[in-house]
Amino acid sequence: MRPIGLTRSVEATLAVSIIRVPLGILISSDGPYSVVSRSMLCGALLAIDEVNSAAGNIRFEPTIGNPGGELSRYAALTTDMLAAGIQHVVGCYTSSSRKEIIPLFEKADTLLWYPSHYEGFETSANVIYTGAVANQHLLPLVDYSLTHLGPRAFGVGSNYIWAWENNRILREAIGPRGGTLLAERYFPVGCTDFGQVIEAILVARPSFVFNTLIGVSSYQFLRDLRAACVERGIDQPNDIPVVSCTLSEPELEAIGPNAIDGHITSSVYFSTLPTKANRRFVAAYADRFPDGPAVSADAEATYIAVRLLALALADAGATDAAAIKRVIGRQSIAAPQGDVSIDADTMHACLTPRIARSNAKGRFDILREASAPVRADPYLIRSSSRYGAVSVRPVLRVAS
Repeated sequence: MRPIGLTRSVEATLAVSIIRVPLGILISSDGPYSVVSRSMLCGALLAIDEVNSAAGNIRFEPTIGNPGGELSRYAALTTDMLAAGIQHVVGCYTSSSRKEIIPLFEKADTLLWYPSHYEGFETSANVIYTGAVANQHLLPLVDYSLTHLGPRAFGVGSNYIWAWENNRILREAIGPRGGTLLAERYFPVGCTDFGQVIEAILVARPSFVFNTLIGVSSYQFLRDLRAACVERGIDQPNDIPVVSCTLSEPELEAIGPNAIDGHITSSVYFSTLPTKANRRFVAAYADRFPDGPAVSADAEATYIAVRLLALALADAGATDAAAIKRVIGRQSIAAPQGDVSIDADTMHACLTPRIARSNAKGRFDILREASAPVRADPYLIRSSSRYGAVSVRPVLRVAS
C-alpha cells in the first residue's frame, strides 16, 4: 500500500530509507474464545494499515497464524514464524498460550508483544505487555465491589491460570477488608453446562459473582444465570450482580439481548469513551471492519502494541529485540483510552483503570475512572498488606 500523499516518483526516492519489517500475528480467529480474538486481529490489522499508509519509513509485512484456540498450535506456529526470520510477534489471548511460547522467544531473543489483560506475576525480557494487570483491573474492581455490592463473593472460572490466579488475588484482597470468597468453581474452556453451579449460587446468594470464565463458557453462564433468576423472580443484575475483568463489547453481542445488561466490568478501555482519539479509533475500526466484531479492550491493546512497535522501530533504526528494548521506555502514544507508555523496568504498559456497567444496547456506561494512567505492578509489590492497602491503588473518580 502506497503511503497517503506520496506519488510514485517521491516514493521511489524514499525507498532506500524504508524499513520493511516482517510481523507475526498469532491470534485464534476460530475456537472457543474467537469472538474477542477476532477483535484483536482487527485491531492489529487497523494499526498495520495506518503505519503502512503513514509518511514514516516503517512498513509492516504481516504473517497471520491462526491456532484455533488449540494450545499445541501456538508453539508450532511460533516456531515456524521465528524460523522464517520474524523477530516480532503480536498475539495470544490466554495466559496458557502465552506461557507456552515465551521460552521460544527467550531462546531466539526475539519479542512477543502480548496485548491482553492478564493476571500478572510474570515478567520476561522477551515480552512487552500492552494489556492490563491486576492493579489496573482486579484491585479497582475489588474496591468497587466491596464498596457498592457487598462482602460475599462467589468465583466461577475457566480451569486455567487466569481464573486460578485472579481468584487467589481476590481472596487475599477482600480478606483484610472483611470480605469472603464463598466458593471457587472451575470448568474446562468451552464448557457450557452450568446448571449445578447456578443452583449453588442461588442458594448461597452472594453479594456478587466474580466471573473468570472466557469465551463461549462465559456467554452461556450469563444467559443461564439470568434465565434461572427470571424463573425465580430474582432481579439478577441488582440482587446477584456479575463482575469481571474480561467482558467486552463483542462478547455482549454474543450473549444475546436477554442477558446483556447489568454486568460490571473493570477494564482500561471501553468503546464509549468520549475522547477525540477514541471517536477517531472507533470510526476507523467500523469503517475497516463493517461486519464486526465490535471493538474491544483487547482490540485496542493490540492496536497499541503495533503502533508502539512502529514508534520504537523508527526510533531505534533497527529491528532486533535488543535495539527495541533500549528505546521502548521512551515511546508513548495518545491511545483511544488516553496516554499509554511502556515502563522499561517491567515492560508493562501504563494504563488508565475504569469501571463500567453494560446496558441493553450492548455498550458500557462508565461508572468510575482513574484521573491518570497507572503504572503496572505485575507482582503487586507496591500493593502491600496482601493487596489491602487502598492508598497504593488508583483512586477512581465518578465518571461525569
